[in-house]
Amino acid sequence: MTAQILDGKALAEQLRTTFKTRVAALMARNTCPGLAVILAGEDPASQVYVRNKVNACEAADVFSQKIIFPADVPQNALLAKIAELNADAAIHGILVQLPLPRHIHEASVLAAIAPEKDVDGFHAENLGALAQGVPRFIPCTPYGVMKMLETHRVDLPGKEIVIIGRSNIVGKPMALLLIHAGATVTVCHSRTRDLAAHTRRADILIAAAGKPRFISADMVKPGAIIIDVGVNRLPDGKLCGDVDFEAARETASLITPVPGGVGPMTIAMLLANTIEAAERKAEAAAAK
Repeated sequence: MTAQILDGKALAEQLRTTFKTRVAALMARNTCPGLAVILAGEDPASQVYVRNKVNACEAADVFSQKIIFPADVPQNALLAKIAELNADAAIHGILVQLPLPRHIHEASVLAAIAPEKDVDGFHAENLGALAQGVPRFIPCTPYGVMKMLETHRVDLPGKEIVIIGRSNIVGKPMALLLIHAGATVTVCHSRTRDLAAHTRRADILIAAAGKPRFISADMVKPGAIIIDVGVNRLPDGKLCGDVDFEAARETASLITPVPGGVGPMTIAMLLANTIEAAERKAEAAAAK
């Protein structure tokens, strides 16, 4: 068995066509979706991520504003800029690129973003709504994973799904979405005993551990679907995921590559959330 590749890059390109149609409809109502992206510091990976997000906005006709602070930016300056963007009618979404410099209290920064502009879905109010099954914005990576599974018509009710990683960005919201979809979900992490015993029974395995090629083929159930969220840079500069891709693809039925899998879908769903935020604002204005 050789797994079919879940091509996130191709799917993101398809979605961009629908995004441009939605943006055109908003422009006809004198609304241009706007995304502000804040970057603090000079982390090379973060710079690449921000550049990719800005480029994606341009391709989808979404206005973007990139705001760069030095690594030693005072926290109050960062909070002041967020307050300014909260009040800016031309900005519908605000994204703060993580990780932040160590002296910045991440939770305080994320809490400062207006929930209706929190297109990353990290605000406590938005995560609470997700937990209740009535999300305003779905965090972009889990949203992208769900869209990939939906596009490939993966039937989720009753499936045994194992998630490796319990972060607020991926693991926890991913688990909530899958629970709401009717799956049986196990979340594994650094304290999990006998990880392989869990992964070998997974119909769908979602790896978000941040460890290169951590998941070997013998940890995968034959015919499983593998979603590799990890992005790791090797000493030779190449990127790889958390899964040993070449070995695991001989066991799995579907698998995402790294790069070209979940990453492009994360950016696509950021655009989806930004456009949705603009649509909601336009509808609210029309209702007045």
